[in-house]
Parts: sequence; C-alpha cells; structure tokens
Amino acid sequence: MIGAAFEVSNYLGSGLLEKVYENALVVELSQRGVPLEVQRALPVFYKGSLVGDYIADMVVAERVLVELKCVQGLREEHTAQCINYLRASGLRLCLLLNFQRPRLEWKRIAL
Repeated sequence: MIGAAFEVSNYLGSGLLEKVYENALVVELSQRGVPLEVQRALPVFYKGSLVGDYIADMVVAERVLVELKCVQGLREEHTAQCINYLRASGLRLCLLLNFQRPRLEWKRIAL
C-alpha cells in the first residue's frame, strides 16, 4: 500500500485535491490486484443506539484503513481521527497518507 501511495505521489506530484489522490490510489491498488472499498461508512454507537457514521476514505483487504490528507503537515487531530475510525471499524491498523508535500508523508497507526 505504501509503495502504491509513493507511485501515485511520484506520478502526480503535490498540490492536487485529496479526491484526485484517492481516485489515483484506487486505480493503482486495483491494478496491483489489491481488494479495497472506498468511502466505507463506519457506524458509531452510544449505549446500543446508532448516533452517527464516520466515512473512511478506504478499507484495503478488509484489514487496513487508509486515510488521505492534503495538508501542510500531519497533526495530532489527524492521528485522533484515525484512532476513532479504528475503534468504530474494529480494525487494528490505519495508514495516514499526506500528499500535499513534494514527498509523500505517511504514518502507521495501530491499536
């Protein structure tokens, strides 16, 4: 997944919209035969009642959440967002990818 993200970053460069990188990463992962789901809803419950949904950018191979950003730098709130997504999904691993800089910035977040 990280290799695919670097391929997208190297090919497209920086400064595009987040959705463009998401679409390109979907193409790259699909070409590599990696199963994925885009914009998966992650239900959030409070005392047994559904109170909302998070929307994950991608879930890859039913094992890894992928959250894409186009920001000057990754911040603590991005990490917190990933942790909340992991808790809602029951998954254990998230890749946080930032395409805004000339070189891809990434962070692995595990519960």
